[in-house]
Amino acid sequence: MSPNPDPSMPESIKSSWQMSVVKYQSPDVRRSLWQVINSLVPYFGLLYLMYLSLTVSYWMTLGLSFLTAGFYVRIFIVFHDCGHGSFFTSQKANDILGILTGVLTFTPYFQWRHEHAMHHASSGDLDRRGIGDIWTMTVQEYLGASRWKRLVYRVYRTPFVMFVVGPLYLFLIRHRLVRGEAASRERRSVYGTNLAVFALMGVMTATIGMKAYLLVQLPVLLIGGGAGVWLFYVQHQFEGVYWARHEDWDYVDAALEGSSLYQLPKVLQWFTGNIGFHHIHHLSPRIPNYYLEKCQKENPAFQQVRQISLLSSLKSLAFRLWDEEQRRLVGYRGLARARRYASSEKSLFQLGET
Repeated sequence: MSPNPDPSMPESIKSSWQMSVVKYQSPDVRRSLWQVINSLVPYFGLLYLMYLSLTVSYWMTLGLSFLTAGFYVRIFIVFHDCGHGSFFTSQKANDILGILTGVLTFTPYFQWRHEHAMHHASSGDLDRRGIGDIWTMTVQEYLGASRWKRLVYRVYRTPFVMFVVGPLYLFLIRHRLVRGEAASRERRSVYGTNLAVFALMGVMTATIGMKAYLLVQLPVLLIGGGAGVWLFYVQHQFEGVYWARHEDWDYVDAALEGSSLYQLPKVLQWFTGNIGFHHIHHLSPRIPNYYLEKCQKENPAFQQVRQISLLSSLKSLAFRLWDEEQRRLVGYRGLARARRYASSEKSLFQLGET
């Protein structure tokens, strides 16, 4: 189906979405356990093969790292569903598996769960940016910023920093730190995850050596983390995306118009746990990842959501700022237009005064 040319979603979707998604919100324990098995077993097996390949060729190791990184992303999707309480009916089971997969993905479960819940509650709200988001400035904010802040922002928004440096910083450093306002459970989550990660590194150092461990783990973390950040980026930074000031912000609009329907090839859809159906996930985070596609296919109304393909999503790399006047994402070239508009407004104001 072609993208919906109408920027506003039909009222029929907004009024009936709760009834449309409720039957998909009950997890199937067998499917959940099978996903744990077909994610963790290949992941550990491939890590071992990568270790063995070190004695043959590091190019072979790097080649295997791409496939291993795919399972790393899949494990993170399991972790992600546990954080939403959607993977098992038991919250305790979700928390236990979430903590364990959090150690494997270097992410403190309870701190991440809190920040990600804030992301879901404020996605697309221009007045509630800051936690769990890609840093996005409006054109006017950028024009009013200091030269130093503009420079920092430009560096931050480069693909190399966002998808190479950023993931390493996020998973190796940022997740090791406690937010100043964090609750006690979040703090314990960070400290406990750090202890488990360092213990794991200690075991690896004692068995295969630190050098071998880093040669195996770092490329997986870099590729898997980069892919994960790209998914998060493109799911909320695409042509036609929804943003609004808080007084005009609407949860359903933010879900259906502010989250993409990312049509990936089937193999990538499998590795990413159907997270490309992001509009449905934001509409109802309690739907397990393995039911997202089913919900999409069985509800024609959701198929009217704007779609982006793997090829067309690359256009998102050019987006840098949100233009409130045009209500769309623009690149830095859009600044010239904004300056001309501001200048004309000032001239009209001065003319009115005379």
